[in-house]
Amino acid sequence: MATAKQPANDGILLIAENRRARHNYSVGDTYEAGIVLTGTEVKSLREKRVNFSDAYAILKNMEVFLLGLKIERYAFGTHQNHEPEQTRKLLLHKKEIEKLYRATREKGSTLVPLKLYFKRGRAKVLIGVAKGKSDVDKRQDLKRRDADREVARVMRRG
Repeated sequence: MATAKQPANDGILLIAENRRARHNYSVGDTYEAGIVLTGTEVKSLREKRVNFSDAYAILKNMEVFLLGLKIERYAFGTHQNHEPEQTRKLLLHKKEIEKLYRATREKGSTLVPLKLYFKRGRAKVLIGVAKGKSDVDKRQDLKRRDADREVARVMRRG
């Protein structure tokens, strides 16, 4: 009999990670937020049918919304299946929303989703306050990563 994949630490089961966000942005503070979903969206997330390459979060009327997150339609859904790219509300404490509001008032700051995961059965999204990187910064990061990799390779050999 096949068993379901066991969650890692603290009941966290990773759905997807936005690796491009760390490449394109320098991420400051991060916040864990709940996400309002329908039943078919949860089932699609459990199948890891999600894409958030163009996703971002906005503040509107002291509420946080996630835009551009594409959760594919559930294959076995009925006529009540969800829209893949609908706006989804994020659940945060009032003080966290106020901190995000102050952080995004700065020029060039935006809210970017970094990870999507289940924590104790609840869908969560990790959002970060980010500023865009220039091409020079991206190149420096690549050079630094290559140098670290080379040092690790030499240390392993001898």
